[in-house]
Amino acid sequence: MRKVSALLMAGVLAFSLVGCGGNSDSDNKTTSDTSKKATSSETKKEDEHIKCDLTVWSPAEDQSPDYGEWLQTQCKAFAAEHPNWEINFKYGVTPEGDAAKVITQDVDAAADVFMMSNDQLTNLLPAKAVARIGGETEKYVKETNTQAIVDSLTVDGALYGVPFTSNTWFMYYDKSVFSDDDIKNLDTMLKKGKVSFPITNSWYLSSFYLGNGCTLFGDGTDADAGIDYSGKKGSDVTDYIVDLLANKNFVVDVDGSGIAGIRDGSVKAMFSGSWDYAAVKKALGDNIGVAQLPKYTLNGEEKQMYSFAGSKALGVSANTKNPEVAVALAKYLGSPEAQKSHYEARNIVPCNTELLKDSVFEKDILVKAQNDTINNTSFIQPFVAPMANYWTPTDNFGKSLRNGEVTHKNAAESTEAWNKNMNTSAVN
Repeated sequence: MRKVSALLMAGVLAFSLVGCGGNSDSDNKTTSDTSKKATSSETKKEDEHIKCDLTVWSPAEDQSPDYGEWLQTQCKAFAAEHPNWEINFKYGVTPEGDAAKVITQDVDAAADVFMMSNDQLTNLLPAKAVARIGGETEKYVKETNTQAIVDSLTVDGALYGVPFTSNTWFMYYDKSVFSDDDIKNLDTMLKKGKVSFPITNSWYLSSFYLGNGCTLFGDGTDADAGIDYSGKKGSDVTDYIVDLLANKNFVVDVDGSGIAGIRDGSVKAMFSGSWDYAAVKKALGDNIGVAQLPKYTLNGEEKQMYSFAGSKALGVSANTKNPEVAVALAKYLGSPEAQKSHYEARNIVPCNTELLKDSVFEKDILVKAQNDTINNTSFIQPFVAPMANYWTPTDNFGKSLRNGEVTHKNAAESTEAWNKNMNTSAVN
């Protein structure tokens, strides 16, 4: 879901296959060539007869009877809307976070359409395994999603994928313990009940540091800027976390202990994503609260926590033999109707801005929390190649904090060493 491998952008061909039905020579086209071809070919009539096999990959849950066989149902509905397209659907199981690992093993054998986390692009692009989305579908994506979502799927100005949900984390809490004012500040919450946080997980740890002016590649796109957690802006946060870990009401969430604590009542708040909603709802019932990230108090000043954010999307193989059909299906699976159905089946929070105006979603606490986080308290996870060096040193630093190896006495020194490791290409 999170770990980004090095992105070798130099020399990567970007493919734009929107509406290029039946054309097999696009693999040899440059980005500008394929963009022009996509624009002109979108006038192709949908009443033209097409007969093809189309392979689609998704997580197992989307194909399970327990969730209404969401993927198969949507594909059947898509076929019904295109009666002149004789499609034989084939299904495969691949989690969004494993898309690149599976696809790059054999690019030619990959699915025509697949679900992916946006961070998978860092491996799919160098392998020339994912098609650029252009033409009318690109326009549709940009008109029906926030800029943050569009940016999460854009590399060097090119769009890769049709988004169907945002991907981030936020806070769950027990409303019988914490008031609306309490949840605005983590330190206030810790005075009232136990709060669980995955401090040893690098996808979460930086939320404190980003709130105090630490930076990841400038705005996240400048590889030359590096990672800057140095000086007091970094060491002051480390000092804060040392105290946090000494607080009897702060619980390190490891190996599912956070959700276990919610279930047995020992934990009153935890940080996670939509994937844990059903379990938290079952445990807390009407007392479930969901909110964007709180602030924390550092040296007498409130600092906002920021989560990493991205998206999940429908990707199209750069090698599909049926690009017109594949892109049309990707667009359909990311449509408002499909997103609504996905939410009803699995609580997959929609990202389509028009759909989110629906009163059903405006009042939904999970939808509101996730989108509030994306729009207000998140940082788009960097795509630059050196980001690959962030993960392991940060995991290790979080473990050193948990184990008490980092103290007030060595906080500054330890933070500087961590910062150096994150900026060293030899560390992975």
